[in-house]
Amino acid sequence: MVTATAPAKTDATGNHNDRPIVYFDGVCGFCNAAVNVLLDIDKKERLLFAPLQGETAQAHLPKEDILQMNSLVVSVDGKNYRHSAATIRILWALGGFCSVLGSLLWLIPLPIRNAAYRLVARNRYRFFGKRDACRMPRPGEQARFLP
Repeated sequence: MVTATAPAKTDATGNHNDRPIVYFDGVCGFCNAAVNVLLDIDKKERLLFAPLQGETAQAHLPKEDILQMNSLVVSVDGKNYRHSAATIRILWALGGFCSVLGSLLWLIPLPIRNAAYRLVARNRYRFFGKRDACRMPRPGEQARFLP
C-alpha cells in the first residue's frame, strides 16, 4: 500500500506509470466533486490526480486534450483513455464493487456510452458551475496530486 506521504514513482522519462493518473478540468465544479468522491472511495490510494491546466498534463498529454478540455483523461500504463472509457478505467482501477460497475458499463455500446458522457461534459459548467482557479489539495492529499 502506498502511503499519503509517499512520492509518486516515475520512470526515466518522468512518467508516473505505477498508478493511473486522472487528468481532470481543475476549474469544473462537477470534475472537482468527482475527484472528491474518488478520493473518498480510493482508500488504497490507487489513483493520482492532475488538472488538465497543470504542468503534468502539459508534459504528458496531447495538446488537443488540453485545449479542448472536453474529456476526462486517464493514463494507465502509458496509454490514455478518454470519455466513457476513462470513467470505466477509473472504476476498474478502484476494484471491488466499482470494478463490477465498470464491467457493467462496458457492456453498453460505445456510441451510447460516449453520447451520455458528451451530454454531461457539454453541460457541466451550466449544471455544476465553473471555478476561478484549480482545485487545491486538502491537507493529507498533496502526495496524490501532480502539478
